[in-house]
Amino acid sequence: MNLTTTFHALKEWAVAIDALENGNTIMLLRKGGVHEQNGLFQVAHHQVLLYPTFEHQQTFLLKSEYANLVCPVTSGWHPETVRIGSWAEITDILPVRDESTVNNLLPFHIWNEHFISDRLKWKARQPLYILLLRVYKLAEVQEIPYLTQYGGCKSWIDLAQPINIQGAEPVLPESRYQQLVGEIRTIVGDKLYAPSL
Repeated sequence: MNLTTTFHALKEWAVAIDALENGNTIMLLRKGGVHEQNGLFQVAHHQVLLYPTFEHQQTFLLKSEYANLVCPVTSGWHPETVRIGSWAEITDILPVRDESTVNNLLPFHIWNEHFISDRLKWKARQPLYILLLRVYKLAEVQEIPYLTQYGGCKSWIDLAQPINIQGAEPVLPESRYQQLVGEIRTIVGDKLYAPSL
């Protein structure tokens, strides 16, 4: 791990980032934002800061214990400053098309069956990508100003200033992380997808 600073960030619901930072999950499910290049989901960077979003969090797509953590906001709302408390290495990218396989992964993430069905039906020809993230808490939480270029339905953004990630501590021990990765990949069938960067 040679990275000392980065400005690349992955946008995700704040409730999901909290779950990642608390070690409750190592998994994100993505099809990509409306403004993804060529309309397809691609992993732009494998080492990214985790950037929380609030506007599109939907409680009815979350398991009840996570839905209760969401504070609804009005359309177009954004915070004046954004809390960056962690970064992650995306270690595995697993494409899945079969709903039963994704349903078997329910114990490993924060979303409910409705979310899975909804995501699989949207852009039905494209797989649902399972991202496994090795998350590290920053030595010091950063509060950065919100900028308009951070908005919009896109997965990947570059922050105006790099953030120091030296001294960040892994959320989960390596052995526990690898155990979870093994369990998930066994369910998926170990079809590792490695896009060219």
